[in-house]
Amino acid sequence: MPMLFARHVYLISALLLFGCAQAPTDAPPEAAAGTNSEYLGLPAILLENGILELKILPTGGPFVDLVLAADPGKLSPLWAPLRAAKEAGQEPQFGSSVGHFVCVDGFGGVSDEERAAGLQNHGEAHRLPWATVSQAKSGTTTTLVQSVDLPIVQETLQRTVRMVDGEHVVYVNSDLTSQLGFDRPINWAEHATIGSPFLEPGVTVVDMSANRALTRPYEGPGRPERRHRITSGEEFVWPLAPTVEGGKVDLRAAPVELGSGDHTGHLMTAGGERAWVTAHHPGERLLIGYIYNTAQFPWMQTWESYPKEGMLARGLEFGTQAFDLSRRTVVSDGKLFDTPLYQWLPAKSTFSTSFMMFLVETPEGFEGVSEVSVAGGIITIKDKSGEQTVTLPASLAQ
Repeated sequence: MPMLFARHVYLISALLLFGCAQAPTDAPPEAAAGTNSEYLGLPAILLENGILELKILPTGGPFVDLVLAADPGKLSPLWAPLRAAKEAGQEPQFGSSVGHFVCVDGFGGVSDEERAAGLQNHGEAHRLPWATVSQAKSGTTTTLVQSVDLPIVQETLQRTVRMVDGEHVVYVNSDLTSQLGFDRPINWAEHATIGSPFLEPGVTVVDMSANRALTRPYEGPGRPERRHRITSGEEFVWPLAPTVEGGKVDLRAAPVELGSGDHTGHLMTAGGERAWVTAHHPGERLLIGYIYNTAQFPWMQTWESYPKEGMLARGLEFGTQAFDLSRRTVVSDGKLFDTPLYQWLPAKSTFSTSFMMFLVETPEGFEGVSEVSVAGGIITIKDKSGEQTVTLPASLAQ
């Protein structure tokens, strides 16, 4: 097994991840420029198209709330620790590691030297105020362009978010530009995360395209409040992972018995140029999903935070590496399953990515997803039963 995994322990739970990714409680005044809404009292940018409503925080750029406009309950699948704190009677402390945030340039921990230089976990982009370059509507398409300079790694990230009237799809294109005169390895993950109440034990199921899976290596039994359910560093066939008791567990749904936390890594290239991942709550008949390019993001990490009390969280993080580990680690070890664990950003050049995010109500009896395909401006989602299909117009799909 590559040294990448043999020498690293299980490092994070949802609590630790949130704690180590705090942004300043008081964002600079310019961070609110261009905001037209609010989220739990914080300035936010609202994008809407008659079908979807998406809220984005100007500091760190996280997608914090995604709902169907017609849903009276406004149930968002996205992880919302700020809301959970407020509902528990606590004062929410602003942090940019919420909902779906971007980890660039960096996914995981940092070296002592990087930390001394000011670099923190998961890169700079999710900690800094993002500038609104433009926000406008042309015809039926609403477009938001944001930009953030990353001074420590000397890169600039520009993100374009588009929504088309009447569609269930959000289109996201990002460009990472190097200001340096030499080629460099980069680490990037879209930290998409779902949370309760959408994430309900024994109910909400995750499905994904064909992949090659590995449990994250670790040492010890895990934290008492989040013990390990699955074994360390073992390849398996999704969704049946090996357990520490010697059996197998279906990872599609969160366990009914809470108090565990684990990671799995997935090489997503088996399905071809596109990969997909979905989460479905059959009771709410609500489905969220992502479609992304495997040439840009060949890997996906799922992380599970299932505490006995408090908000559940499950990451569906697609990116350039299998697990959230330091740049030095992934570059030193290079590959897993004969696939690189980082991407190259050439000198004075740009690395571009794109993905689609969708949210839709499912028909009665929909059991989960067996296939997602894109062709002719249509996203087709097939039910596991083989008896139902959901089709979504996707006019900007490439």
